[in-house]
Amino acid sequence: MTTRHGWTTTPISADILRGALDLEQTDRGVLPHRLPARARAQISDAQLAMAESQPAGVRLAFRTRATAVELDVVATKRVYVGAPPRPDGVYELLVDGRLMGRTCASGGDTLTVDMSTGTAQTRPGPVETLRFNGLPDGEKDVEIWLPHDETTLLVALRTDAPLGSPRPNGRPVWLHHGSSISHGSNAATPTGTWPALAAASGGAELINMGFGGGALLHPFTARAMRDTPADLLSVKIGINIVNADLMRLRAFGPAVHGFLDTLRDGHPSAPLLVISPIHCPVHENTPGPLAPDFTAMSEGRVGFMATGDPAEVAAGKLTLTVIRDQLARIVEERAATDPHLHHLDGLDLYGADDHAELPLPDGLHPDPAAHRRIAERFARHAFGCGGPFAPRDR
Repeated sequence: MTTRHGWTTTPISADILRGALDLEQTDRGVLPHRLPARARAQISDAQLAMAESQPAGVRLAFRTRATAVELDVVATKRVYVGAPPRPDGVYELLVDGRLMGRTCASGGDTLTVDMSTGTAQTRPGPVETLRFNGLPDGEKDVEIWLPHDETTLLVALRTDAPLGSPRPNGRPVWLHHGSSISHGSNAATPTGTWPALAAASGGAELINMGFGGGALLHPFTARAMRDTPADLLSVKIGINIVNADLMRLRAFGPAVHGFLDTLRDGHPSAPLLVISPIHCPVHENTPGPLAPDFTAMSEGRVGFMATGDPAEVAAGKLTLTVIRDQLARIVEERAATDPHLHHLDGLDLYGADDHAELPLPDGLHPDPAAHRRIAERFARHAFGCGGPFAPRDR
């Protein structure tokens, strides 16, 4: 920690960062990761490598008397060829749990992706300084939530008063894994993703391992969850298995069992909630693979389409309907010897009636209002009276 001209610069370390499993020291700054180095070494997919580096649920947390905070960052801006521009990622500052400010980094590195060819190119950009002024006087707990969908190098943190460690809050740690919906796709802010909203409602400390396109029952993800201290666990399984056309029915059941077995190796008695897919008309009865809808893009919209043949379901191709049935069966069978294992039908979070009222804008991801609805329903089910995450002696 150094002090200069009334400002204190604090090194960015694991001591003041929550929601990340690893910090990578680079020549330009610190990069939070949501998978550990051992897991990242086994990733051969650029999409997952990008997704795990996007800091969904990751936040700086400290106690201070400061009334002004500066954060130097290098954000990675994504540009998809032929698609409308993406909004800038949002940084949110909370004081004692209350939102006090929002801002964006307009510059940074640029990642240009051409989905028609599967190629990507990065152009380096500048460091940008974000400033939050007008914080209340006195000791307070401060959190700065990083953009859930924008890879962010943390370069420097400055405050006009020294930092201290946040007071222990005694909240249970909730470790959640899922797809882009859990990652927060189409949510407007990092505290507006459904896991962040549900965690706030349920009084839990969130570690969000939702990875856009990456909820594929990878063994390295299961091992990372196994080795991460947590009080509550949940896994939302299905949509990526279908839209990646990753496996057939014969492989799906054993893969789910293996994933859950690994989680239980590290968390033998923690409440573990298995969540099936929410309603998504694209893949309810049509297998993958998923493909971009280039007609929609030519009209300035983002859209996706299923390219599989429903007739192949009889031969073992997977759809969301098939996966819901299989997950319900697997959890029921395992619960006979695992009383802390629970199941939640994703249609109870967002079903056909919800889609009629709050349709998925791109055919795949919920909008901010739907994120709130999913969060409210999840919180009632999981954290409410009698729910699997309801307070108990732990």
